[in-house]
Amino acid sequence: MSMLGRISAQSYSFDQSFYPYNSEKLALCFFRDPNVISSLKRMEAGVWVPLDKPVVSVCVEAVPCTAVSMELFDPIFSCGIVRPSGHLVKCFHDVYPDYDELRQMLQEEDSDHYYVVGREERGEFLFGLFKHLCLGGELCQYEDTIDPYIRTTQQMYKDLISVQKDVETRKISVVSTVLKVCANDELGRCYPGREDEEQTFAYLIVDPYKRHVTLFCHFYGVGNFTL
Repeated sequence: MSMLGRISAQSYSFDQSFYPYNSEKLALCFFRDPNVISSLKRMEAGVWVPLDKPVVSVCVEAVPCTAVSMELFDPIFSCGIVRPSGHLVKCFHDVYPDYDELRQMLQEEDSDHYYVVGREERGEFLFGLFKHLCLGGELCQYEDTIDPYIRTTQQMYKDLISVQKDVETRKISVVSTVLKVCANDELGRCYPGREDEEQTFAYLIVDPYKRHVTLFCHFYGVGNFTL
């Protein structure tokens, strides 16, 4: 995925009650907190640098997060994107010589398969996480089969999201609030990066009961490689 060394999840505790309507206030307090600031770095021109200027504002987008299973991916397996063996179907592309139907479905709205996963389901954090992992980093060596993407997405989602079971109905539901965030200093956007890049992202994932917030982020570029 070429994301090694550039993708991370850092957890913090907070001591106030959290309500979704206060999301922007929480994000602004988060990026102004001295303990948070001292633990954060961002990538600039290929170098890790601290947040050296005060954050003056934040942009916060609530991301729907209701999925408690991997069912939303079921249509992908029956529409021509994946062979029965699990191998991804290759396709021609003018720019990318090694292209497949999965990445085309994820990125190109005029793809025949773009809405095989519905518009509402595509907005789910689970789908967004899957897309981020599939697209990877700058020198991504893409998988030939879909299984590694599905397994990694499922494991990361379970680690990031908190759920609870209703004692009466026995149904499981998500209790986490997911916020896609960016922070701005006096010069403009400063975190997660100065440039607007789809694979440079930051999410705050809030557990209101445990009063934990996890910063899940990635900085697009060339990741660490091991032989």
